[in-house]
Amino acid sequence: MRRLDLTGLTTRPAQVWGGIRLVPLVRERPVEDLRLAAELYTADLGVVRVNARTAYVSYIPHGFVADWTNDGSPAAAYGTHLRGTAGPHAAPARVQMSSHRRLARRVDRNRLRFLPLHLALEGYLALHFGGPEIAWAEWSRRAIDRGLSPRAEQAYTGTAVEGLQDALRIFEIHDGQCGVLVYASDTLAAAFAVPHPDDYRTLHPTLLHDLYGELIYHHANYGGPVPDFLARIADAAVHSLADLREQARSQQEEWATFHDTAMADGLLSADYTFEHVHRLGDYRLSRFLPPFDRRRDNHIGEVITGPDGRLAYLKTFRLSDKQVRRGRLLTELAAHDWNLARAAAALGLTEAALGLRIEAAGFGHLLRQDVLDRYRARRR
Repeated sequence: MRRLDLTGLTTRPAQVWGGIRLVPLVRERPVEDLRLAAELYTADLGVVRVNARTAYVSYIPHGFVADWTNDGSPAAAYGTHLRGTAGPHAAPARVQMSSHRRLARRVDRNRLRFLPLHLALEGYLALHFGGPEIAWAEWSRRAIDRGLSPRAEQAYTGTAVEGLQDALRIFEIHDGQCGVLVYASDTLAAAFAVPHPDDYRTLHPTLLHDLYGELIYHHANYGGPVPDFLARIADAAVHSLADLREQARSQQEEWATFHDTAMADGLLSADYTFEHVHRLGDYRLSRFLPPFDRRRDNHIGEVITGPDGRLAYLKTFRLSDKQVRRGRLLTELAAHDWNLARAAAALGLTEAALGLRIEAAGFGHLLRQDVLDRYRARRR
């Protein structure tokens, strides 16, 4: 397990539109030998093959194409065009039995096409997807034969997040900007970073077609406006243009420190479990899962890192409280070989309480009906 390292990306003062706060991420030294671009897909709903029996089905508006060089020389960005129409507001994502193409596939020697964010979402949906490995008496025949198939979650496209479209259209893109942190009512919705400023200018509009969690949707649509960042400079400290420049720099650094240690702490201080997905020359494409700690923020995501660990690409998705509870529940069950008595003891619950929690999480079909009835009777 390790933490996200944003070394090389510097936080700039936020820009606010209603309840949306965008925090720019700027690189002093862009990544030159890896470039990203978008590729349009004609259908909103895609079916992506995971293996011979399982497929990932979701709203997929575009893919990313990564180009890289093997000798450190600058890479040319792949040509791209962006969609002009909005996708559906509610976007389903689920794993089911089927077959199609892969989430990430090499299309040339130095070119990889992958589905942004969906690598991370598929990793969450596939969490302990096989279900019980031991046929304990409490589990249904369906749980033993099919595991968690189909596994489904729901998300919202950026077009449904109040204020996001206007914020992305109006806000200034900084010189050297290679990323952004998106907040809704000061709840971190997503982090997005790319290798090069030219890539970011091209991919900036794709944030509107990305997926956002239920928590973000409600915060943006029902939360109030958030305060803007205001720089306060004492008149007595300014006697020249150089003094004014120094005071402005100090305010900028103060904001960055406050943001990184307070606002983004839930993302940056967590210990994540990383899974390697693909190699891109000297770079690695990986996805990560959080510890599913209900006392803190939980983000899933994907990264591309260089040989020195420097982050070149990042995209994250904030899980809702319900999604965190489901992830925590599945992780505890798997850790105790899906034995209800042992898992319940580890969680400080009775076996009946754990069974009812499994039902409340949407996994009631995994338990035998007579077992569920017995648990309900104990609760009464």
